Amino acid sequence: MQDVLLDRDLAMLGDAYVNFVYSLALSEKQHKPVGRKLKSSVLAMAVRNSGLRSLLPSRTDRHKQADAAEALIVYAWLNKVVSLEEAVYIIMKEESLEDAFCSLLQVIVEKLKMEKA
Repeated sequence: MQDVLLDRDLAMLGDAYVNFVYSLALSEKQHKPVGRKLKSSVLAMAVRNSGLRSLLPSRTDRHKQADAAEALIVYAWLNKVVSLEEAVYIIMKEESLEDAFCSLLQVIVEKLKMEKA
């Protein structure tokens, strides 16, 4: 999993995908089209809260932690582990963004573990 978390190409695509998922969730909640960019600090906190931080090098800054989350989230979508609709649903059901993205990361990790078993 560490190779996915550190993949720069996945992180670049993941940046766009995560912002799209976030914008769709906001659009659903507000019942109107909304386009937003998610702050790196939210994803970095989600990485720490989900336990994924331990898989990253010790001096990894917040921006790289956010990149790791974006890489894993888009990897899960590309490999049909978590659909776009499921990701939006998970984001919508939590109150805080940090909790929402932490939940999404945890769901992805669990599903990836089940695939390997």
